[in-house]
Amino acid sequence: MEQQEKKGLTMRILDWIERVGNKLPHPVTLFAIFALMVVAASWIFSTLNVEVEDPATGETLQVVNLLSSDGIQYMFESMVENFVGFAPLGTVLVTMLGIGIAERSGLISAMLRGLVTSVPRSLMTAALVFGGIMSSMAADAGYVVLTPLGAVLFAGLGRHPLAGLAAAFAGVSAGFSANLLLTSLDPLLGDLTIQAAATIDPAYADTILYTMNYYFMIVSVFVLTIVGTLVTDKIVEPRLGEYKGGVKEEVNYLSPLEKKGMIGALIAFIVTIGLLSLLVVPSWGPLRNPDDFLASPFFHSLVPVILIMFFVPGYVYGKITNEIKNDKDVANQMSDTMASMGIYIVLAFTAGQFVAYFNHTNLGKVIAVSGAEFLDSIGFTGIGLIIAFMFVAGFINLFIGSSSAKWAIMAPVFVPLMMQLGYSPELTTLAYRIADSTTNIISPLMPYFAIVIAFAQKYDKKVGIGTLISTMLPYSIAFFAIWTLMLLIWMLTGAPIGPGAGFEYNG
Repeated sequence: MEQQEKKGLTMRILDWIERVGNKLPHPVTLFAIFALMVVAASWIFSTLNVEVEDPATGETLQVVNLLSSDGIQYMFESMVENFVGFAPLGTVLVTMLGIGIAERSGLISAMLRGLVTSVPRSLMTAALVFGGIMSSMAADAGYVVLTPLGAVLFAGLGRHPLAGLAAAFAGVSAGFSANLLLTSLDPLLGDLTIQAAATIDPAYADTILYTMNYYFMIVSVFVLTIVGTLVTDKIVEPRLGEYKGGVKEEVNYLSPLEKKGMIGALIAFIVTIGLLSLLVVPSWGPLRNPDDFLASPFFHSLVPVILIMFFVPGYVYGKITNEIKNDKDVANQMSDTMASMGIYIVLAFTAGQFVAYFNHTNLGKVIAVSGAEFLDSIGFTGIGLIIAFMFVAGFINLFIGSSSAKWAIMAPVFVPLMMQLGYSPELTTLAYRIADSTTNIISPLMPYFAIVIAFAQKYDKKVGIGTLISTMLPYSIAFFAIWTLMLLIWMLTGAPIGPGAGFEYNG
């Protein structure tokens, strides 16, 4: 009876999250509402003569009224510029051109299948989690490729297919921010961080690199793989028990042509790396800075580098497997990729207005300075503040699935606030990425959540939202706990979390 009451309470909470989340407007509408709220707030605070002292310059900061004659003129004249100047817009579209070729030619899918079907049975769980984490280099491909493949592989090995599905889903979703390579998420979040940091210290913002969290994320790949494997083998699969369903699966291994294509893609990747290194390593390299490697043009050119590193191997794979026959196929695959980005482009328009209004009105600085003074006055700083911020970010993630949409909302507030308290924008971004990733797998409003349920129902018709969340909750808790502990230990060592990126900001 007590167990039923607990289950009832859990389901009621989950139902409440689903109801509230479903009532939220689309992110495009949400940003439009936020932009209007900024307009209204600018009028209210300017009428009340709210002002603060800028700690960096000593100047008095006042809120700019967007409903004044000058403010209305600004909104009309800046609308186009706010859209095309939205920091992540061009970055994401350019990187997706290269990633799109690698994905639509079939290279990404072949890499994932090749990885998880070529390892010993004893390492299958680890391979699934690792493959899921690495799949973030191809945006959302892991959800539609690796998650159902995990179930197929486990069923083919006589193990519970839902355990394989859970392991893959945990890697793809909870490990979304970790990778051995730079992905489109790094410059996307990086641009938003740089834009937010520039409101406090433009000179410092110019030194922030897209690789700001790279060292930490490399180590995270292996830590999360170990944690995900242990949770699957020690908690999730024993809880599921023996699979008694009637679905039989046959593993779809790589064909000889796909293997040939992957070998060609690997050679192309190595040659591409070699050619790119000629731009940086020799003393005459045009992307080299002999005095400061971190300040070299190479680190400020990572977007085209990512484009080339995905495009060339993807093109070679497509030519070998006949997925790409001529330049028209390349153009069509790029066009299809851009078509899939349509909703993001629309989102960039309303998000661009919100961010620009927020910065122009000085609301970000006023909130940051006032908030920092308040938190400092009550003594709420240090590790406790970082963890509290992560809980807030993780909770918001239950209702708003898009990582970039949330960070576009949160960065203008929290990056300057944390800078006022002495924490670097790089650390704030890292804390956000940890919280955002670890609650993805328990958010019923995550875009691919329903698809994962559909995959699971192939093996068990009774699987629903509650079943999937209860299965994935151990991963979410374990990833959050271990990742947070890893961050705290890293902070104690004082080691950089990325090239030139530390924990403190001393503006």
